[in-house]
Amino acid sequence: MEVAARAKRGGHRRSRDRGAGHHRAPPVTAKAAIRAEAEALQAAITRGAPGTVAVDAPMLVSADTLLDLYGEDIRARAFTTQDPDRGEMMLRPDFTVPVVEMHMSGGAEPARYTYLGEVFRKQSVGAGLPSEYLQVGYEVFDREAPLQADVEVFALFNEALAEVPIRAVTGDTGVLLAAIEALSTTEARKAALRRHVWRPRRFRTLLDRFTGAAPAPKGREAYLEAARAQGLAALIAQAGPPIGLRTTDEMTARLERLEADAAEPPIDATQAEVLSELLALKAPLAEAAAILSNYAVDLPGLQTAVDRFSARVNALADAGVEVETLPFEASYGRTQMEYYDGFVFGILPATPGQPPLATGGRYDTLTRLLGGGREIPAVGGVIRPELVLAAKEAAR
Repeated sequence: MEVAARAKRGGHRRSRDRGAGHHRAPPVTAKAAIRAEAEALQAAITRGAPGTVAVDAPMLVSADTLLDLYGEDIRARAFTTQDPDRGEMMLRPDFTVPVVEMHMSGGAEPARYTYLGEVFRKQSVGAGLPSEYLQVGYEVFDREAPLQADVEVFALFNEALAEVPIRAVTGDTGVLLAAIEALSTTEARKAALRRHVWRPRRFRTLLDRFTGAAPAPKGREAYLEAARAQGLAALIAQAGPPIGLRTTDEMTARLERLEADAAEPPIDATQAEVLSELLALKAPLAEAAAILSNYAVDLPGLQTAVDRFSARVNALADAGVEVETLPFEASYGRTQMEYYDGFVFGILPATPGQPPLATGGRYDTLTRLLGGGREIPAVGGVIRPELVLAAKEAAR
């Protein structure tokens, strides 16, 4: 299988999200060539996955939906507009959310979709980044064989990019989330770490604080001591009438949470060390499975995720992927890839320092969030046709 030889090339450049990358916007005269490349890539996906349905998606997505998923950070990279009936809307920053919404509203099971169209991002003009560009994507919704679906998407993208010299990298956000869940600490601390797992600096700050390696934010202890001495109600009243959106009850609840957290013992040093080592782990995929098994000794709650990881490694090997050389990086995909919760991958051009040609991963939780409580295992990814075209030209 050709993907076996192609997937073994190592190295990566971290992407911000599906389809992120740093390159100059193509001139208008190149648009026809990029569109032709996109259509060829979509045709390759359809040939490789018979029965795949080509779908379109609305260009306007509810701002409330995206804000609920990504927080206010999304405003920095999405174009917003106001609809007189539907309220604030955003031009789609990618296809995943509208495609998941479409499927969860009544799609058949299992389902495989492909799409081709423009997405829109606020980008740095000085860096020459495009604010509008094409994406070609493939999404699989299948509750019967999720591990095989992971392998299918990864292999299909490698085959679709057969004419380009590439290298690949894999990760597993599910292992990181499972490690957080396995910590012997409060649910509030676990929730804070989970919420910021896609923001590495904030995550490290929280972990250092929860382990006692770093002090609480300046002034917090003095504030809590004043609350203990005077009582929460008196301290809040002393500040004057409420200003802004927070109510007195919300401020009281916040202070109570801070007080409860201050009384908690630090996270176990051994567990914190295992989590830190996990975040820094870089190894060939097969070797990573053995290393993760060792981590599960000190974090027993990690074992289920490790077993799932090992099963995926075996499934990839059975498909002809050279797992002995395919790179695994535990933190791959942590920057602005908020909806991934399992297997993730990036496919990059052979030349180091270039942005990914394709990215993808598993996002089971997103289907539940957009499905009103219903959920189905889902995995997919996108390809940037203008980057593929540039990689082909560079290889000539």
